[in-house]
Amino acid sequence: MPSSPFGLYLHIPFCRQRCDFCAFYLEIYHESRAETFVRSLMHEIGLSAQQYVTASRPIQSVYFGGGTPTTLAAAQLTAILSEVRKHFTLTSDCEITVEAHPSTISDQDLVQLYQSGFTRMSFGAESMEDGDLARIGRPGAVSETVTAVSQAKAAGFTNINLDLMYGLPDQSLVSWKRTMAHCLTLEPTHLSAYALTVEEDTRLASNIQRQQSPAPDEGLQIAMDEATQRMLGDAGYERYEVSNYAKPGYACRHNLLYWTNGEYLGFGPSAQSYLDGIRFGNVADLAAYNTSLAASRLPIEDRTRLSEEEQLRDTVIFGLRLIRGIPSQHLHQHAANYGHATITEELLAQQLLEEDGERSRLTARGLLQADTIAGQLY
Repeated sequence: MPSSPFGLYLHIPFCRQRCDFCAFYLEIYHESRAETFVRSLMHEIGLSAQQYVTASRPIQSVYFGGGTPTTLAAAQLTAILSEVRKHFTLTSDCEITVEAHPSTISDQDLVQLYQSGFTRMSFGAESMEDGDLARIGRPGAVSETVTAVSQAKAAGFTNINLDLMYGLPDQSLVSWKRTMAHCLTLEPTHLSAYALTVEEDTRLASNIQRQQSPAPDEGLQIAMDEATQRMLGDAGYERYEVSNYAKPGYACRHNLLYWTNGEYLGFGPSAQSYLDGIRFGNVADLAAYNTSLAASRLPIEDRTRLSEEEQLRDTVIFGLRLIRGIPSQHLHQHAANYGHATITEELLAQQLLEEDGERSRLTARGLLQADTIAGQLY
């Protein structure tokens, strides 16, 4: 019997600087700090392989996220991937993604990454208007995104994602459509378009509080989301999740693991894992992470075993982010478990949720409120 999909996530915690909107755990890059981290990460990979996984669990996706993974040298990234291969069995068509800020990667780096086995590049473009980037404290220029995509294709990459954000300070519907049109000329295989959310304790939140920057306009964000659906749909991209669009056959396997409540191991400070019904996470502190691994201890900070009801709850909440939805029996069993039958009926009556045959899914209006609905069903 084939084993269920399984993936690895590697959190590279470094950036050159923190963008105004960012609330992720990160450290500012220093070469010596990075060298120590890479040694710790390789040790964690080996220890985890011994403790958690047998050869019967082939890896179908490996994802290098951050932070900015390409603050590390290409040689360091390829060495980490080599260490992964040493301890885990990767499927022959394993999707191996690395996130990159366009300004942190060269054509030689891209060739080296491709030749070492990386199969997918994910560039953090955020916008294709330099003014937008400046207003969110994002380093770099649009021209660097254009160059990076061209160089990635020249290196051999055929699977390229662009990450974008809409609802940025002073961004208009017209300028967002320009960003989308510009992205389409680059012909990526995948586009992620996220509505800007203001996270606590970020520079953006402070700027809004001091009235130095406007707060996101929800109505405008909805109009931008609708424009995204039209433009990308017309260009042949399939929307398969609230914020994600792909050419046929290019949906991101790693992200699908999360949304289908699949299993994965996370490495690096603050990385999360889900295995055998247990969620566990690493300490979000690089010094503590290094200290733990220097003593050959896995740097796990919290561990929660989920009941069958809680596992089904997560399957429902994550799965409703998918355009294809979930089996209706899962939704109704979850509603029975948590006393949500009335909420479910209201969502159906309000046409935020629909049932079609044996599946339930959010409607177009429901997708605009996906996070709110998830909170109601939790």
